Amino acid sequence: MTDATAEHGSWRELLSREYVGATTVLAGGVALYATNEFITISLLPSTITDIGGARLYAWVTTVYLVASVISATTVGPVLIRFGPRYSYLGALLSFAVGTALCGLAPTMTVLLVGRMVQGLAGGVLAGLGYAVISAALPENLWTRAAAVVSAMWGVGILIGPTSGGLFAQFGLWRWGFVVILLLAVLMALLVPIVLPARGRTPGPRVRVPMRSLAVLGAAAFAVSVAAIARSQAITVGLLVLAVLLVVFFLVVDRGAAARVLPLKAFQPGPLKWIYLTMGLLMAATMGDMYAPLFGQRLGGMSPAAAGFLGAALSVGWVVGEIRSAEITNRRTAERVVAGAPLVVAAGLGLAAVAQRDGAGPGLIALWAIALAISGVGIGAAWPHLSVWAMGSVDDPGEQAVAAAAINTVQLMCGAFGAGLAGVMVNLRETPDASVARLLFGVFAGLAAVGWFASSRAGRHQPL
Repeated sequence: MTDATAEHGSWRELLSREYVGATTVLAGGVALYATNEFITISLLPSTITDIGGARLYAWVTTVYLVASVISATTVGPVLIRFGPRYSYLGALLSFAVGTALCGLAPTMTVLLVGRMVQGLAGGVLAGLGYAVISAALPENLWTRAAAVVSAMWGVGILIGPTSGGLFAQFGLWRWGFVVILLLAVLMALLVPIVLPARGRTPGPRVRVPMRSLAVLGAAAFAVSVAAIARSQAITVGLLVLAVLLVVFFLVVDRGAAARVLPLKAFQPGPLKWIYLTMGLLMAATMGDMYAPLFGQRLGGMSPAAAGFLGAALSVGWVVGEIRSAEITNRRTAERVVAGAPLVVAAGLGLAAVAQRDGAGPGLIALWAIALAISGVGIGAAWPHLSVWAMGSVDDPGEQAVAAAAINTVQLMCGAFGAGLAGVMVNLRETPDASVARLLFGVFAGLAAVGWFASSRAGRHQPL
């Protein structure tokens, strides 16, 4: 093994007997959460045909994400109090209950209740992935472990829409949730084998940041309601309210004893830019959740084929993730991260151009390539951003907060992105090419704005 490999770790070391258990847990939990989030993209057209509730289309994803945001801030206290094994088992059991509700739902209202339960449990599952990285793995493996975690989002975007499309193709949308339920049970059986009852060292007692959580949840809820409001004036008002609540959250969180964000995020330095870059990139991915819907409406694609179209972004994400995790030179990593939002913006902008009513195979292929390009940009930046965030603070307690905040920022901005996408899709009773162009165009602009943050995120990172 070369000195460089030893310093930065290797895939073989990450998957060695000593670390494969932790790696399996962080990968499996996040994959389960992400697959469940995106499987509904392809299932929903068939679901609303069966049980109705078309006007609540956007809520199915948004409620899941808002609930995840609420529970994500409890990961630290839960992990310290119950330990890795019981924290994971509790989250998986709750997740299984919510999934069963979704699979048995006779109405959209019951489905939304199930999605809320799934989201509350899923926020903990997703957060445990990052908690495992900082608590159970040596620092030289953080970049590759972070690549595994975020690659699972790409895998979820790949498996979710495609498998959902296959179930929808045969009118078996409920079976999509049955499969998720079985995976949760299998994961629960694995947890006692690979996870210890307690962590390596007892951590300091961490309080749940209730005030910050309340404001953050209110902001996410405002976006959710905006996505289904019938009045444009009310929609605009709710979006403005959500932005103001986010600003208020930052004020409250900065002065709170128990915080969502580490104190260093409010001080001079790159940490605030790291979180902002991650948030804008995650929000930009939410435009992809409607790719299967537009594929069916504009291109006349079958549910299964449209599901594969929605997976194009994830293919690029995973490819970009794997390649970027190999980068060990700091300056190169900084340049990759700085340019990532522009790559995402270029891909989404190309996708906007490709939107046409009655789109033929050529335009659909261009659309898929465009989404793959945007995925490459996200995947290339994410592992480095995650490691920089975890390594930006020296205090062990603050380091735990910094690691947990990665998941919170990711989920919160995903909820905002999903809500914004829902607002635009609901501009028309039947979404057409003009709505699709607007959707991808707006998200391309959102990604481009991220360059301002990404160009500052890598400054003063340690050698």
